[in-house]
Amino acid sequence: MRDAHLFQGALRFVHLLWVGLFSIETCSGKVLEKTFEEWMRYKAECLKKMESDPYPAGLFCNRSFDMYACWPDGTPGTTVNVSCPFYLPWFEKVKHGVVSRRCGADGHWALPNGTEAWRDHSQCKEETDGASEEEGAHQLMVSFKVIYTVGYSLSLLSLILALLILTVFRKLRCTRNYIHANLFASFGLRAVSVIVKDSLLEKLWGKEVLQMSDWEAFLSDEAAIGCRVAQVVMQYCILANHYWFLVEAVYLYKLLIGAVFSEKNYYTLYLYLGWGTPVAFVVPWMVVKYLKENTECWALNENMAYWWIIRIPILLASIINLLIFMQILKVILAKLRASQKGYADYKLRLAKATLTLVPLFGIHEVVFIFATDEQTTGVLRYVKVFFTLFLNSFQGFLVAVLYCFANKEVKYEMKKKWQLWKLDHTALCCTQ
Repeated sequence: MRDAHLFQGALRFVHLLWVGLFSIETCSGKVLEKTFEEWMRYKAECLKKMESDPYPAGLFCNRSFDMYACWPDGTPGTTVNVSCPFYLPWFEKVKHGVVSRRCGADGHWALPNGTEAWRDHSQCKEETDGASEEEGAHQLMVSFKVIYTVGYSLSLLSLILALLILTVFRKLRCTRNYIHANLFASFGLRAVSVIVKDSLLEKLWGKEVLQMSDWEAFLSDEAAIGCRVAQVVMQYCILANHYWFLVEAVYLYKLLIGAVFSEKNYYTLYLYLGWGTPVAFVVPWMVVKYLKENTECWALNENMAYWWIIRIPILLASIINLLIFMQILKVILAKLRASQKGYADYKLRLAKATLTLVPLFGIHEVVFIFATDEQTTGVLRYVKVFFTLFLNSFQGFLVAVLYCFANKEVKYEMKKKWQLWKLDHTALCCTQ
């Protein structure tokens, strides 16, 4: 247990940073795995060296590997210095430092407290500034995680209620509301997939490591199967959510430019577009990840070419939505001008229509459409991450409010249902 604690100290900052970055693409998981691999190589080289080196004559302190550094035979009464272990993630900063041990006059390593060998590894510790920076990044990402968890939870509850309303009231059952219901469902599934994925990651990466064998199990493929499945489901739900944005845009455009289209019901095609299209991209991405990047929870993108399998359909849907959005605004503007309303009035109505359509079409995502992860660093990356997570997590709640709870048709049906219930209740009371 003590040896595991020594090694765990070398990986503490990496593990801490990973826990704070569950849902954001990061290289910290890669650092953790690489550090463990380097430690295994360091240990193997140390054991090989201990076997091959000749033993000195006379009294000496035995060569050993204390799970942190590799120690040669020590001359009694001297301090033995060895270079900082190369597996440390911050090795480049401390490569000229040394870790020290005291060999006692009796030929045994010094035990100041009677149980553990004395060792001074102060020169091999990470710099304070770097540690503080990592702690700051950890706290910031934990705050982001709290925000989007609240957002997705609130969205999920409101979406479930909105779906119940659209399915319970018969007079609300029409193609338009069916499409809204599917969009609500895609938002709900996206929220559930993110929350479940975070829970699995927290369970995996939040484990307490007590023995060295725990590290091997900790980084094994078997331990990551659950979160890999969750990662695939989450990517499908995100894609489905974007393509139901597209369905909403296409349907509204069809209504406004109705003369161009036939009256045929396209609802079946909308179902294929919304739920079927994502499969065409998620399956190839899953196969490529399994064959080429089958590490950890598939959250890392070492080769960004593979990530474009998911990114391209999202960008394509977003661009098409933006174009349709602009065309719809032109049609709305023309109709408002033709309705002989006052200038200020149609401007206000156009602004209202614009703000209403933005969350329905997911237009806000176009703001960061070309600000890819490779291009954003430092403060800009944190700004992008914050706005993306905040808007995406609360968007389901906003859409449920705008297109269900605040909808005049929905409010009318609910009010009528309430009045009928009161009349029935009053009549029941009078007959008793």
